[in-house]
This record gives sequence, structure tokens and C-alpha cells, in this order.
Amino acid sequence: MQSALRAELLERIVQNSPAFFEQLIVDLLIAMGYGGSHKNAATQLGRSGDGGVDGVINEDRLGLDRVYAQAKRYADTTVGRPDVQAFVGSLVGHHGATKGVFVTTSTFSSQARDYVKHLAQRVILIDGDRLTDLMIEYGVGVRVSRRIEFKRLDEDFFAEE
Repeated sequence: MQSALRAELLERIVQNSPAFFEQLIVDLLIAMGYGGSHKNAATQLGRSGDGGVDGVINEDRLGLDRVYAQAKRYADTTVGRPDVQAFVGSLVGHHGATKGVFVTTSTFSSQARDYVKHLAQRVILIDGDRLTDLMIEYGVGVRVSRRIEFKRLDEDFFAEE
């Protein structure tokens, strides 16, 4: 059931617009505890001339540090090192940033994964599988349809001292 849900999530994400995908990434980061609330946490930058960054979110409620996000909504295209390198270049060159998240609905090449391991900046790569796992874990784009509860004896309740 979990793998079917993951596949369905990816299919629906790819069917929606790039702007929807960028908002999804911001929503997910907020659900994960970055930035506090939608009102003041995130600014979407997904317009032409955005310097290679699709969104920025405060890392904490005070905005002491920011996390920049890049979102690539691909069905079958593997994201390679050149795309990741361009994102890192925009982080450093345009924004002076030290932290970034690059999210795709597809996969990253091994060269792209190796590239981010040796950077001075902290760049996290999230592929389609990890994206859907995080969406399920943090309740973004999903809802509980049925919950099963099992009861067992509470030993502490019956312990006399």
C-alpha cells in the first residue's frame, strides 16, 4: 500500500504545474518545522530571473538563517551534476547562501550525489522516493483514511508498591 501511495503521489505531482510543485516544497519544509508559519516563513522566488532558486524559507522563526530550494519536476529525466552545480553557483553567487535543498520528482545521477558530498555549502538532494516518504511522514498531500488501534494490558496500572 505504501509503494502504491508513493507512485500515486509522484504521478499527481508531475500532472500539476511547476508552480504547484514549488509550493509543495515550501509546504513540506514548513511541515518539517522550518520557518514557523506560512505567513512569514516562505517566499517563493519561482519567477524568471530568480537566480536559479525556486524558493527560500527561514530556517527558524527568527529568520537567523535561510534555506534556499530548487525544484525540478521531471517524469523520467535524471538530474545530473550540471543542474546541481548551477544551483550551488546561484546559492553562492546570487544569494551568498550556505544551505540549499534540491528536490526532484525523478532521480539524481551518481555524479550529482558525489558533487554535493565535497562542498563547503550544505546541499541536500531529495529524489522522488525520498520526497514521497517525507510527504507521507509529515502529512503533506495525504490524509489518514483508516487507523487501527490495538490495546494491551498496562502493567504499570496494576503494579502495587
